[in-house]
Order: sequence, then C-alpha cells, then structure tokens
Amino acid sequence: MRFSVYQISRKGGREKNEDRMGYCYTRESGLFALADGMGGHPEGEVASQLALQALAAAFQREAKPSLKNPIRFLQEAILSGHHQLLRYATERALVDTPRTTVVACVLQGNAAYWAHCGDSRLYLVRKGQLQARTRDHSYMELQESLAHVVPIDARFNRSVLFTCLGSPGKPVVDTVGPVPLLPGDRIVVCSDGLWSSVSDEVIVDMLSTRALQDAVPDLVEEALRNGGPHSDNVTLLGVEWETVEDADSTVGISTRSLGEDVFASTIQATLGDSATGDLDEAEIERSIREINEAIRRTSRKPND
Repeated sequence: MRFSVYQISRKGGREKNEDRMGYCYTRESGLFALADGMGGHPEGEVASQLALQALAAAFQREAKPSLKNPIRFLQEAILSGHHQLLRYATERALVDTPRTTVVACVLQGNAAYWAHCGDSRLYLVRKGQLQARTRDHSYMELQESLAHVVPIDARFNRSVLFTCLGSPGKPVVDTVGPVPLLPGDRIVVCSDGLWSSVSDEVIVDMLSTRALQDAVPDLVEEALRNGGPHSDNVTLLGVEWETVEDADSTVGISTRSLGEDVFASTIQATLGDSATGDLDEAEIERSIREINEAIRRTSRKPND
C-alpha cells in the first residue's frame, strides 16, 4: 500500500506537552494514533505515552503482516492501554490514576477502521466534503444527541468527558469500519487543542485546498493563534490514502518492499526523558529516516 503522512505537535501556552502521536505499519496494514493526557490528573504525558505504546505493541504482535479483525484489534488494544494505566498507578501507589483520551485508525486493504475514547477526534475528508467525524465522549455531544430523549441537567459542565482511559470504570470505546477508501482521501486525528480553536469548516477547507504537508502545520498554527497565550497543546497527524495496489510512484510511503515480519514505528518504545518534551519536526524527520533505513536493511536480499 502507499500513503502520505505528516504530523506535528506544539506545546502552546501550557507548561508541558501531554499529547502524543505516532504511526506504525507493516507491508499490508497501518496504524495511526493520538492520545491526549488529561489535565487535573497526574502524569498526563505518561498516560498518553502508555496508551500509544500499548497500541503499537499490540499492532507489532498481531499485524503479520495484516490484522485478522481490525475492529476487535482496536477495541482490545485500547483497553490494554487502559489496564496499563491502572497497573502503573497501582505499582507506584498513586492516589489518582493518570488518564488520557485516545483515537486510532487502521488502514488495511481498501478500507479504514477507527476507534476512540474521549474527545480526541478523527476527520475523514473526501473531495472537499466531510465524510465522517468521531463524536466526542462529552456531556456537550451527549446532550446534542439525546436532548430530545433525556434532557441533561444544565448544571453539568458540558465540556467534561464521561469516559477516558485510566478512569475507575470500563472505558467506552466507539468503533467504525470498514469504511471504503478512495485515492486522495485524507484522514486526520487531532487533540482538542485543534478543534476547540478551529471550526470543522476551516479544518475541512484547509485539508481540501492545500497539500498535506502545508495543511497540517497551517492548521496547527491557526489553532495556536486563535487560542492565544493560554492555548492548549495542539497535535495533528494527517494521512492521505493513495492506493492498496502500491503502483510505482515517488509520492508518499510505499510498503511494497517490506518483508512479512518488518514492523516500522514512530511511537517511542520507552518512557525516557524525551517523553515529556515537545515533539518537533526535527525529531519526527529523524524517526522517519531511521525507519526507512531499517526497512532498506531488512528488505535487502542476502546476496546484495
């Protein structure tokens, strides 16, 4: 398969960046994910990192080179991240458990599958139109969906989430798929730092009228400007789907030459010092170069 990807994360006006993002892929499957550590609870950056690590580890185990059941994979991998957070808090005797939202998308065959918990979002844009968007697990979205059935008390803070990873109860994980893909379709996953400052209409317009490598940073900069000096962390990962057949092309990432056991990932495997730092383009480009070099090494024939 062949796809293009571009990602960026900015700290904004916060003391630290608690957003994490990344992607993994094999010859026949790709995983694109983002997590947003929640303020008001300890170690949000650890929560988001652990959630992504759980997804990446499960993907590495199960994508051989494709996933047997992408929807079940997403559900189980996200819940695995939840259990990792509970275990982390128990082992360190924390009074409260680190918590995070998460959104993840699998591209496989000619289709997309996605899942989310919390208010990190996925957008699917096709030919200038918004085809799909996740619905936040917040009282605001719940009220909009159910107000005609069960009115929600106005005393609720409507922006508060009613589920996340690391919560005392079992998280709510919504899934969608398979959704057939067409060449040129764009999928983005983002933290609430983006969509709370930039309207859906502007997001769709920028994704439809600009090259992916321009639309992603432009959207992030727009969110930072609109958010002002107290802007939230803003993180966005964008993917443009090209083809499953992987015809000859110089555009994007090709997985055609990968061996069946080759697994590439930009998701950090450990909780080192850099886990609490800002994610910049230099780090991302370095990770991509390392992945591409590993792919070249493992795909060489023995006699090369």
